[in-house]
Amino acid sequence: MYDFEYHKPGSLADAVKLLSADPDARPISGGQTLLPALKHRLNKPTSVVDLSGITELKGIRKEGDKLVIGALAKHFEVATSEVVKAAIPALAQMAGTIGDTQVRNRGTIGGSVANNDPAADYPSAVLGLNATIVTDKRRIAADDFFQGMFTTALEPGELLVAIEFPIPEKAGYAKMRNPASRYVMAGAFVAKTGGTVRVAINGAGPGVFRQTEMETALSTNWSPEAVAGIKQDADGLNSDIHGSAEYRAHLVTVMAKRAIAAAG
Repeated sequence: MYDFEYHKPGSLADAVKLLSADPDARPISGGQTLLPALKHRLNKPTSVVDLSGITELKGIRKEGDKLVIGALAKHFEVATSEVVKAAIPALAQMAGTIGDTQVRNRGTIGGSVANNDPAADYPSAVLGLNATIVTDKRRIAADDFFQGMFTTALEPGELLVAIEFPIPEKAGYAKMRNPASRYVMAGAFVAKTGGTVRVAINGAGPGVFRQTEMETALSTNWSPEAVAGIKQDADGLNSDIHGSAEYRAHLVTVMAKRAIAAAG
């Protein structure tokens, strides 16, 4: 690691002030991404701003027809929350499959979404449920938030505060894990909310994306059979020693069918 200053602000305002004053400062919540990057000298921040003590970024609650989850909610908290289980069971199920026990007790939903790893789980739920990202400055629609591999609409110094998920009529998630790393090779989150169907795919490509052909098919026939004949275009999908783009394209359809079946 490189030397850096460590700050642990007690309020959101103080954290924003620290980050805004230094363009090379980096926020940290669970540390599941930043700490390995520091250890491998892939990131060289002048200071690290620890968000873990900020009460404003915590909590899980239902507000009318939406579920609001604070950025610092850990995966374990999302997975075991009775509020989440009652409102969006698929989201609780997803959180319970992230990484391993250690990761689920350290990693946070805000850190995962802000990092936007192509193989992360939460981005597909955010996009599939048409969630709203709440920051210290504004509100960002899911369709506008994810902008490619490790890239989001967040501006320098801007902090993700919470995520607002509309409560769906039905939702389901399924994924194929890499047997070695356990990262997602292809996953699908399907949701039917207010008569609108959305299908979000993660892991298969360089970023999370919507499968609009499947959305159209499911709008008239909500069943695994409706998407069984839809083939995902392999162009632009990830291809490596673990699986070709064509294999991942095949997995997209398989995972979508399983997600629909899980949704009921």
